[in-house]
Amino acid sequence: MTILVVTGTGTEIGKTIVTAAVAAANAGRRVAVLKPAQTGLAPGEPGDAAEVARLAGDHVTAVELARFPEPLAPATAARRSGLPPVRPDDVADAARKLATEHDLVLVEGAGGLLVRFDDEGSTLADAARLLAAPVLVVVAAGLGTLNTAALTSEALRSRGLECRGVVVGSMPAEPDLAARCNLTDLPVVTGAPLLGAVPAGAGALEPAAFRARARGWLTAELGGDR
Repeated sequence: MTILVVTGTGTEIGKTIVTAAVAAANAGRRVAVLKPAQTGLAPGEPGDAAEVARLAGDHVTAVELARFPEPLAPATAARRSGLPPVRPDDVADAARKLATEHDLVLVEGAGGLLVRFDDEGSTLADAARLLAAPVLVVVAAGLGTLNTAALTSEALRSRGLECRGVVVGSMPAEPDLAARCNLTDLPVVTGAPLLGAVPAGAGALEPAAFRARARGWLTAELGGDR
């Protein structure tokens, strides 16, 4: 596993924190995190890639390809800003270059798998296809996640892409019935293994505590010890 694409079933479900957990769990390796398109931040503000590096440690190289100030889908944000959009070729080229210098490259998308990068309809899935890279899907914990997880895995299969597995991005300390049952049902509806569950609020931990606990949230497939 040299390049791993990280996507989600939506926004605000813990994709960046899961990416940080994977990076932290691989502390013995040279890790790069690549954010193709960062939206909703002004120049100079720390973005998702920087947050991964802050939480995971000094072994992480953070790279951001494009930044757009409005909190919108990358294609819309690029068009409204007048800035050039990021293209799948740009993402693939950057990831391949990082892979020559790092043991693991994590490519973190914006929003879900089919959020558009540009007005031609290019998506993170197109970048994953160019890279022939597996995709890790971050999902919500509770009611409704089975449908969105199944749709995302179906979209991956229809494009010939491998779903490496599923991680719950924000698991409540006291999960309700739906969240508990979903841990069993997610592998069934996605056809991919459950590779971990990151606890809600993990991103608020001090970096040292985050790094110490990250392996316990993930399976060995992602560098963890669950």
